Amino acid sequence: MPIVHFVVRRYTQRGESDEDLVQAGSIGLLKAVDRFDVDRGVQFATFAIPNIVGEIRRHFRDRGWAVRVPRGLQERHAQLTRATEQLTSANRRTPSIAELAQATGLTKDQVLETLDGARNYTAVSLDAPIDEDGSAHDLLGSRDDGYERVDQRLVAILGMRALRERERKIVALRFYEGLTQTEIAERMGISQMHVSRLLRAALDDMRDHIELDGLHQGDGDVVSHLPAVGRTGG
Repeated sequence: MPIVHFVVRRYTQRGESDEDLVQAGSIGLLKAVDRFDVDRGVQFATFAIPNIVGEIRRHFRDRGWAVRVPRGLQERHAQLTRATEQLTSANRRTPSIAELAQATGLTKDQVLETLDGARNYTAVSLDAPIDEDGSAHDLLGSRDDGYERVDQRLVAILGMRALRERERKIVALRFYEGLTQTEIAERMGISQMHVSRLLRAALDDMRDHIELDGLHQGDGDVVSHLPAVGRTGG
């Protein structure tokens, strides 16, 4: 067991508890005991250490990642970790992507993919504090106005069913395409005043139809889903 604890010290501070690493190393020790052959003339410690190291590395591969990634990416990550430590020690600075690619024989795209995948190694708690007043949970989620727009669209469609073809077209030109009453008048070949009257009457008809449907459905507040411009006739 002292051999196991000696090996485990190499892998501390890597996100896994010492107890888990000792258990993994103990499995390697038991395998070494089972496989050891005295007749080969090799010291037991020399034979056992590779077995212990192999089990600990297998533990990191199979249990250490918060999100499982492909085996090849895990192996490239180990390569980059070793290369980063060596280059940082030699150059006294963090190596560039190009330097890592040259040192490992990987392409730059593979280096970037591996570094991005390495983010899956550990997970951050949503309760992790980011400052004195908030946590990571406060950065997630936001109000989605899309649901309200869906309601408004459904209500508008309901109201449009009460209109004749010309009034429906005028409402669409005004509120869907955003044309002014003057532009609508030019397109429809009628006066701007006539457009105003038709638009106001169309909105009144839509409102009445929606209110009537709301009463039938038991929703007396259904008209509140309409945009304010529709309710005022502006």
